[in-house]
Amino acid sequence: MRRFLVTGVAGFIGSHLAETLLRNGDEVVGVDSFTDYYPRQVKQRNLEAALEAGLELIEADLSKTELAPLVLRSDGVFHLAAQPGVRGSWGDTFEIYVRDNELATQRVFEAAARAGVRVVFASSSSIYGNIDTYPTRENAVAHPVSPYGVTKLACEKLAEAYAASRSLDVVALRYFTVYGPRQRPDMAFSRVLRALLEGRPFTILGDGEQSRDFTFVQDAVAATVAAMNDAAASRVYNVGGGEEASLRQVIVLAERLTGRRLELCIKSPAIGDVRRTVADTSLIRSELRWQPQTPLEDGIERQRRWLETQANL
Repeated sequence: MRRFLVTGVAGFIGSHLAETLLRNGDEVVGVDSFTDYYPRQVKQRNLEAALEAGLELIEADLSKTELAPLVLRSDGVFHLAAQPGVRGSWGDTFEIYVRDNELATQRVFEAAARAGVRVVFASSSSIYGNIDTYPTRENAVAHPVSPYGVTKLACEKLAEAYAASRSLDVVALRYFTVYGPRQRPDMAFSRVLRALLEGRPFTILGDGEQSRDFTFVQDAVAATVAAMNDAAASRVYNVGGGEEASLRQVIVLAERLTGRRLELCIKSPAIGDVRRTVADTSLIRSELRWQPQTPLEDGIERQRRWLETQANL
């Protein structure tokens, strides 16, 4: 039996990852600081199944707490904790992103390097920015266009430095727009589906033709576990679902699945949102034998059904 440390365990991807590891027979210690980015009760609900399955939960701030005892007890670290969101990373709140992304990650890497423990950490497609080549490969030159993207790129550079100078065994995963049950309430699929189910208008920032490579959460989790088990050290992988769709296409699909029409309000584009993301996943497919399993329509339907079960609808 292996023992894993999962940071950001109460979050969207972290809670699904913890459940998968526990189902696989692993022990899981989860750390989360329960920041106020979205309501604490949402995160607590995320953890219900994992806690019932034996999750050991520690509430702690990675930028302050002593990490060595946690890391030394682990066979590997899944570092998913971060301050999310492109739009919130501008202005005075940037210091939160520096603390919860860069500083917290440096402290995780430091503890893992000392302990000789592998880290799989969550990077983001946001590091690429508005790139010229699609699908985008991992060797593309990164040009982030938001402070959030800059912090994620900084974490990757920290990983390179610790790997080169401290022999840290680290693997980075660049997630492309993960969706599914428990998706953060500020993300597009959550907001579109809630607006439809509650009969409220939905605000589009821009023309709605901005597109993303959407990745179902269980597919992202499968890639994350495969990276811990099978990846070579210092690898960087795109994790993309393989189905590009525009926001307007997603709205049409969600309308069909709910049998309702969405009233749209059009506003100016958000600063820092990229126009398009498309992942070239040939590297992770060839090296880890991973490929996405969930078609976009099936994934949205599963998220819709989950939302309908939530008491706060």
